[in-house]
Amino acid sequence: MRVSVLASGSKGNSIFVEMDGTRLLVDAGISARRIKQGLADISVDIASLDGVFITHEHRDHIQGLTTLSKKYHLPIFTRPDTFHSMYCAEDIPPDCFHSIGDSMRLGRVSVETFNLPHDAADPVGYTVRGTQKFTVATDLGFVTSSVQAALESADVLVLEANHDPEMLRNGSYPWPLKRRILSNRGHLSNSDAAWALVRLKQKPRKVFLAHLSEKNNLPSLAEQTIRGILTGQGVQEEMQLQLTAQEETVSL
Repeated sequence: MRVSVLASGSKGNSIFVEMDGTRLLVDAGISARRIKQGLADISVDIASLDGVFITHEHRDHIQGLTTLSKKYHLPIFTRPDTFHSMYCAEDIPPDCFHSIGDSMRLGRVSVETFNLPHDAADPVGYTVRGTQKFTVATDLGFVTSSVQAALESADVLVLEANHDPEMLRNGSYPWPLKRRILSNRGHLSNSDAAWALVRLKQKPRKVFLAHLSEKNNLPSLAEQTIRGILTGQGVQEEMQLQLTAQEETVSL
């Protein structure tokens, strides 16, 4: 399995996953040019992608989608309500869109969805399952029991660690935006991410901490908070934490 987080943050998100000969992109929230270059940097031809899976319709997850679909005619998989809520839906060739339900086969892997609590039409996380298991869960206000179950036994996990609540409360954002982020349909805090990891019976070998806020978090604070909770709960050190970044690719 190969995993490369091409970009992660409020300005754009995109993740490359390769497993058992199948190559996927989860979200296309940066320009198609940046996606192409990021893939080229890890020796992947953008035309070799087997599909693009969209978690939800917010711009920081789809802004490169129109060019990807028109120029490379890549198949796009998402929930129907998500597709119809996209600002660019009318610009995407209709034959590129493919509806996804609970699961589907693509090549030698299965791709499974699970619902996320977020302020979008029908947001989902994804699990790619083959000889190993990869799961991505970002943009969620809290970890529901079904999300917790989806995270279980992943070999590699991309998990949101968006904000530090005190930084957010004391920061410059207007109160309605703060309230949205802190709500149960907003974004996951550092400590909430940590406790989700603590509750896992079978821990992942690597966790990418994703979607860190540039205004309401610090990479050092996210890692310190999460590692502190894990250590305090007796979680073994062999679970590797990897911070992601907005402007650079971070690979497994």
